[in-house]
Amino acid sequence: MSEFQQPARGTRLPIRYVLVFWLFVLSAVAYLDRTNISIAGVQIGRDFHIDKIHLGWVFSSFLVGYACFQIPAGLLARKLGPRRLLGFGVLWWSVFTAITALAPSGVRGALLLLIAVRFALGVGEATMYPATSQFVERWFPIAERGKANGLIFGGVGIGAGLTPPLVTAIILHYGWRASFWFSALVGTVAALVWYLAARDAPEQHPWVGSEEATLIRETRNLPSDADVSARPTIPWLRVFGSRAVLALTFSYFAFGYVAWIFFAWFYIYMAQVRGLNLKASALYSMLPFIAMTIGCLGGGVVSDWIARRFSLRLGRCLLPALSLMLTAVLLVLGSRAHSAAAAGWILACGAGVLYIAQSGFWAAAADVSGEHVGVVSGIMNMGGQIGGACTASLTPLLAAHFGWQASFIAAAGLSLLGGILWATIHPERAL
Repeated sequence: MSEFQQPARGTRLPIRYVLVFWLFVLSAVAYLDRTNISIAGVQIGRDFHIDKIHLGWVFSSFLVGYACFQIPAGLLARKLGPRRLLGFGVLWWSVFTAITALAPSGVRGALLLLIAVRFALGVGEATMYPATSQFVERWFPIAERGKANGLIFGGVGIGAGLTPPLVTAIILHYGWRASFWFSALVGTVAALVWYLAARDAPEQHPWVGSEEATLIRETRNLPSDADVSARPTIPWLRVFGSRAVLALTFSYFAFGYVAWIFFAWFYIYMAQVRGLNLKASALYSMLPFIAMTIGCLGGGVVSDWIARRFSLRLGRCLLPALSLMLTAVLLVLGSRAHSAAAAGWILACGAGVLYIAQSGFWAAAADVSGEHVGVVSGIMNMGGQIGGACTASLTPLLAAHFGWQASFIAAAGLSLLGGILWATIHPERAL
């Protein structure tokens, strides 16, 4: 069977798509738990007497913890499997989401306490995408990996998009702490459902039919469950010496830098710079994340279609390169728009175009690395989160010294560079 042969159509939804839908849900929960603080940031800053620059440190501490544990998470995804690792990881970060709500107002050392809690939450969330990447590599034919990653990362837009109105409503009625209790409860339930429903490989799942199992087995390069001990050791020198891995990592740094302007600062930008009230800011803050969802889903489907119709390299590389370059243009145009409405819509389009690239990154990482995808995607994602940590702290500094337009122009420059790097990536050349 060709690696790009279309799967046979069955009468019921394949189990791999049932499980990837729940990864979509977990992805949404992850972004609910990581972006709720940006919505509650004004109230948290007021309660703990923290200004915007120091609040940026709190945002960055999550990303530092997240970035530092990407490679360990990739190793654990390979060793423990995505079922156990994600079940534990989601419970872990739900606990630290709840702990955020326990910090009393006016407590001494509040800044250090919040930094420590957000760092620990980042450690837990570091398990998310290395584990999903390992899941996709084990459960999905090569021809469906763009679509599968698009579905998973579609949860990013849903989770981050629903967060502004949902958290705003909870804050207005019950206070900011209640929004963190709500997030923790949702995460706990989602983790239990995943652990009960998922398995690490299709051979282990009692609901996988023979036709689906055969399709998956014939289009992947993974030892059977009986040969787990025979999996090759990780070729660290080849991984860190790979031009494709380095280019993916640096390009994802640029991606993460741009993305975290929306996750960390867009709500505050629309409220305090563009002068919108709390409810209007929440509504406009949904736009980038709705666009992200559309970009993820559409980008994954189109990536697989181009790869199947033309070539793997064109399918994986063309969309990310073009989307990052076009995002740079939209960031500049949006930051220079005169009205708040125009700025909100143009920047939201930039977020949507940016996320067309998302599935390409993760599918290319799987294509390049095979069974080592947990580690390679962890390295790539570490680059993205370092980029996010930089923007979480640098954006308010650049804005304070040079204005908000300068913050967006700096992001645009990085986005353009990230797009150019895709010219050096060859996903058809495996490690």
